[in-house]
This record gives sequence, C-alpha cells and structure tokens, in this order.
Amino acid sequence: MAKKINIIGAGIAGLSAGCYLQMNGYDTEIFELHDLPGGLCTSWDRMDYTIDGCIHWLVGSRKNDEFYNLWNELIDMSKIRFVDFDEYFRIEGDDGAYISVFTDLDKLEKEFLTKAPEDREFIYEFINAARKLSHFKIPINKAPETYNLFDIIKLLYQSMPYLRNLIKWSKISCQEYAKKCQNKLLQKTIDSLFMPEMSVLFVLMTLIWMDKKSAGYPIGGSLKWSKLIEQKYLSLGGKINYNSKVSTILHENSSTKGIKLENGKNYYSDIVVSAADGYDTIFRMLEGQFLDEKIKDYYSNYETFPSYLQVSFGVRQTFNDSPHLLYFPLSTPLILDESTQEDYMGFRIFNFDPTLAPAGKTLITAILPTYNHTYWEDLRKNNFSQYKLEKDRIAQEVIEIFRQKFDCPIDKVDMIDVSTPATVIRYTNNWKGSFEGWILTPKIGLKQMKKTLPGLKNFYMAGQWVEPGGGLPAVLMSGRNVTQIICKQDKKRFVSQIL
Repeated sequence: MAKKINIIGAGIAGLSAGCYLQMNGYDTEIFELHDLPGGLCTSWDRMDYTIDGCIHWLVGSRKNDEFYNLWNELIDMSKIRFVDFDEYFRIEGDDGAYISVFTDLDKLEKEFLTKAPEDREFIYEFINAARKLSHFKIPINKAPETYNLFDIIKLLYQSMPYLRNLIKWSKISCQEYAKKCQNKLLQKTIDSLFMPEMSVLFVLMTLIWMDKKSAGYPIGGSLKWSKLIEQKYLSLGGKINYNSKVSTILHENSSTKGIKLENGKNYYSDIVVSAADGYDTIFRMLEGQFLDEKIKDYYSNYETFPSYLQVSFGVRQTFNDSPHLLYFPLSTPLILDESTQEDYMGFRIFNFDPTLAPAGKTLITAILPTYNHTYWEDLRKNNFSQYKLEKDRIAQEVIEIFRQKFDCPIDKVDMIDVSTPATVIRYTNNWKGSFEGWILTPKIGLKQMKKTLPGLKNFYMAGQWVEPGGGLPAVLMSGRNVTQIICKQDKKRFVSQIL
C-alpha cells in the first residue's frame, strides 16, 4: 500500500512536490488556504483586464536549458509561447539621461561604456565576471541531500574553475558594489538590477540567463502557469482541497501523524510536507517545538524580501514604442505609509502580452515595496474606511505620475486595482507579506537550508523559506528535491516523466 503524504500549500513548491511524489508511487493530498493554485504565482481579473502578480521572467524558457528540462517534466513546454526581451529595463536619471539594461551581454557592455566611460574598469570587471560564469552549470538534477561520495567529487571537479568567482560575487551586495561606480546613473542601475541587498552573484546569473535567451516571459501570465502545473498534478491522481487552512501539524512521539484544519477536521498521513509559509509552519502549526539555534537565527536575523503595494490600471491606449519596464526619479517623493516613501518610480507596461487586456488597451502595473506590513494589516483591521482611502490616494498619485510621464489623458484610464501587504497576507499567509522569502544576501552566501526540522520525523519543508533567493525555478526544484529525499529514505529509485 502506498504511503500517504499530506502537503500543505498549493503554491508552485507544493504542486511540484505533489507531482513528483505521485510519479514515484506516493498517495498525496494538498491542502490550500486559498481557492486557487499558485500562491504568489497568481493573476486576477478586473473588468476586462487580467492583472498579473508574479512572473516578470522565467528561468528555463529556452529549449534544452537545465531548468527547461525540469519544467518540461510538469508542463509541455513546446506549447508555451515565450517573449524574450531585448531590454531588461530602462532607467533614467535626473537630467533625462538613461541607461538601457540590455539582455545581450555584448550590447550591455557597449551601453555601459557609452553612458559611463569613466567607469570602464568597473564595467569590464562586471561583464567579464558574467562571461566567466556563463559556462557554469548549476547542479539541479539531484538533491544535495542525496549525494554520495562520487557526487561530491564530481561537483567539486565541475565547480573548481568557477569556485573563486562564485565565492567572490556571493560575498558582496549590489548596494556595496554599486558604490564603486563614479557615474551616478550607472550606480543606480547596478543598485536596481534586483534588490540592493542581493549578492552580485544573483544578478550576474540573471543576466547570464537572459543573454542565453533562457529567461523569457510566458504569454498568459502567472495564474495560467500555475494552473498548468495543477492540471499535471490532478492528472497524476493527486487531490487538492481548497479553502482548507491548516491549523496544526499533528505529531506524536516526535513523528508527524497528519494535519488538523481550522474547521477541526483531522487528516492523517505517514508523512507531512509543508510548502506553506516557513514562520507559520514552525511557530504556529508546530508551536515552535522543533527548533535549533540555526533556525532561530534565520527567523531573528536574516533579511526577508519586502512586502509591497501593487497599483494596477488599465488604459485605453497602446504603448508599443515604450520600454516594457521603465524606472525614473520623482520630483516629489511618493509617500506609501508612515515609514516608507519612493523617490524612484517603476512602471511595467504589458505591451508584450495581448492576453491581459482587450485590443487597443494596455495593462500597467507599479510595484511599491514596503517593510511596514503591520501598518497595512492594522489599518485594514481597525479602520477599513481609512484603509480604502489610503489605497485610493496612492492609486491616484501613481496614475497621475504615469499620466504626466507618458502624456496619457485621465479619461483613458478605465480600470484601477490596488493590492497591499494586507492583501498579500490574506491570500498567501506569507510572513511579513514577503514576496520571496529570504533575500540572497552576502551573509547567506552559498548556504543551503535543511528541509527537515530537528527532532521531528516524517516531516519535510519545501519552497522559498528553505531556498534563499526564492523564485519559481528554486521552488520547483525544492519540491522535486524533497521527493528525492523521501525516495532515498524509503530506498526507492527516484523517477520523473519528460513530456
């Protein structure tokens, strides 16, 4: 009889774990607090627009890329249409000058040298680092937890030519590295390649994937992507329970026995896999009973990605000649909350995905990061009318900034939607409303996090809270790796299915 495994969370990590566990003969059931799959990898409809909430680019979009092959175990990738951007984003300075961050490394080097010739040595070092690392293949097919001595020797041999650069660039943040630039706009550009606190290694790998045309955008957006994996899971015989929030992970004699839902119903199993929020899993569902100093350190001292407001609006106008992502300075800072203001604004113009808006119209979004999630939670809970007024205020100010920048008449705007940190927490339960778990900072470096908890048997974690840096490929791999670990524990050969 197949072992029963309960999985908490139907995000990409939970769906991935479910798919691979089903492929390997386990009987799985997923419990999801929301009524849709995907977690943060989602979209939602407003009027005749579809608002995308996640995918900006997806690693693994090029055929025969390592991550393409993994995605192709869950999705028929030949049926997905990807857009490869020539320009990752464009960023402007106070004087109207701009830098285009091209996805081709040769074009990017030329652009940097043209716009910031005084930083020639910096530019050569940065671009050459990307070129050197472009031949490095991330070992993703086998879970590190299942390595034998031969695997370790092989990994060391393959990594040796790149080890010095991997360590070097993992130990410095974009923020610190950008300070070496003399040109202020190039400094701002390096600082804006992702999160300023991220290690330079992360952005180098991102630029490498883009240069290889393996970081495209899938037409149709995030929820469509999540539903494709959901379909795969269901076709393998898995079961998903939506609107089913887990309150407790049941355990006895230091071994999990199943889960208990908020409605009081128990579901027993041989193994529990939590692909839910890490903090909620450890400190609420397990009441902080299975901890060590490392885990305490993570949740006390490690930096998380911020939460965010997302202002989305539909415009009865096309912007075919505009960059799809533009950052520019504001003459007057935009106040988000009592501790957060924006001096730069970024707009994502979905002129490349015709499925998100009717013909002749365009979806526009602005992501506004904030760490003050408690302000938005408290405001929504204790003063809902003021909460709505603040959402409206920010939306109107953002739209006015857009109108002035793009010469867009106000009567062209026909849809407005605002998501706040309170929204993120309500729908995903993510700790602090964070959009990707742990930031891959120099402090974390190349550190791996365990997918088990000390003193608790038959329990595993998957997802962004055990994969520093987060992102969809990482959580896909996380669910796959957990399956390999379970197979090894049960002395079974791990199998997967290529579509």
